[in-house]
Amino acid sequence: MSRSAQISRTTRETEISLSVSLDGSGQGSRSTGVGYFDHLLDALARHGGLDLDVQASGDLETGSHHTVEDVGLVLGQALDEALGDRAGIARFGSATVPMDEARASAAVDISGRPFAAFEGELPPVTLGGFEAELLPEFVRAVASAAKITIHVTVEAGTSAHHVIEASFKALARALRAATAVDPDERGIPSTKGLL
Repeated sequence: MSRSAQISRTTRETEISLSVSLDGSGQGSRSTGVGYFDHLLDALARHGGLDLDVQASGDLETGSHHTVEDVGLVLGQALDEALGDRAGIARFGSATVPMDEARASAAVDISGRPFAAFEGELPPVTLGGFEAELLPEFVRAVASAAKITIHVTVEAGTSAHHVIEASFKALARALRAATAVDPDERGIPSTKGLL
């Protein structure tokens, strides 16, 4: 079974084409027009074990909000499609990632219930076109479109670069664990029989 998906989305604000394979190794290219966001998506792909191609163009003259949020929505849609009926997956995943003085954790439940929680402080800075406040917006967009629960917590850190990157890497590792095929799981990992 191919655990992959390709999604395109065009609005008056953005045009996005994205493909994802859950059983990858970080291959693909990411081009959003937002340099630091491309770097974060590279980390998400590599540490999430995803092959990920993202081509996005948007109204960056207004800031990167629309581009970042819409890439999150399209990624969530692609994850939802690639997961299919969720049979045989681990379902839950969590990770804590240190990056020098920074530390972030993430927990994921592929539950069929969209929910996002973000805890911690982010300084009001922009890095390579990426506004720090967009980290929780991206998490919320992915959770909503993928129909999954995501908790991200910034536990420590003074460098915005390190805090945001550690958060993306923690999310990547938690997603990797949750989407992994569990050889001991014979069906859908829920007492309801549906996710």
